[in-house]
Amino acid sequence: MPYPGFISAFPSIDVPFPEDVVQTAVIKSDAGMVAFFTFLKDMVLPPHAHGAQWGTVVEGEIEFTIDGVTKIYRPGDSYSIAAEIVHGAKIKAGTRVIDVFQEADRYPIKG
Repeated sequence: MPYPGFISAFPSIDVPFPEDVVQTAVIKSDAGMVAFFTFLKDMVLPPHAHGAQWGTVVEGEIEFTIDGVTKIYRPGDSYSIAAEIVHGAKIKAGTRVIDVFQEADRYPIKG
């Protein structure tokens, strides 16, 4: 099920992936950023690290490798990644996740 219209109307963010692969909507405050991701195609998220992140899978499936440990996450599963921990993922088309980032400026807002 797609995110409700009022969420889809939030600003999008500038991520290093084409819009035909991932769509975004975001809420930002001085304390952090909440991003709603919709993955339209299978994709690989290369290993990387940044500030703390917490997320939950709304729909679909992610094979996450966090600090060298690989696990499959499905709807209702949540993950917590401490700051500066290397992580990457294989994400299936149709997956929707909500990610909360410690860094308010994790991604620039478009527009």
